[in-house]
Amino acid sequence: MNKPIKRHEALKELSKDHHHGLMLSWKIRAGFKNNVEPKRIMDYVNWFWKDYLEEHFEIEEEVVFPVLGDDHELVKKALSEHRKIRRILKEDGNLVKRLIAIEEKLEKHIRFEERVLFNEIQNVANVDELKAIQDKHSSQIFKENSSDLFWKK
Repeated sequence: MNKPIKRHEALKELSKDHHHGLMLSWKIRAGFKNNVEPKRIMDYVNWFWKDYLEEHFEIEEEVVFPVLGDDHELVKKALSEHRKIRRILKEDGNLVKRLIAIEEKLEKHIRFEERVLFNEIQNVANVDELKAIQDKHSSQIFKENSSDLFWKK
């Protein structure tokens, strides 16, 4: 049985963001299961990106990833995944394929950050770096967009 990861206090708010990102992936899957029109799902994804995920990526890129440096393999992987997710969000074309790609890539990316990258960061970060991470992340409370709860049956 896997023991829960002991997350450093400075990274806890970012881990909470990750929970909401995993819920986004679940909502996309639930939308497909419920035969929801893809445009409705994408409208929610675009809202989530604009209101939460975009800022989350920026915080990671500005203060979290620099703890390890741009040349670190884990950071290179995370930045590459950020670019891929951004690209899919901006693409035109088949909404179903885009939503599937977002759901899969976002979940995989979050699991990587939580299980691998954040563990490495909290192992090497100094007090000042941890404080900078904590100071940069606003304790924004997630407020659901309840205008279309398409994932509920």
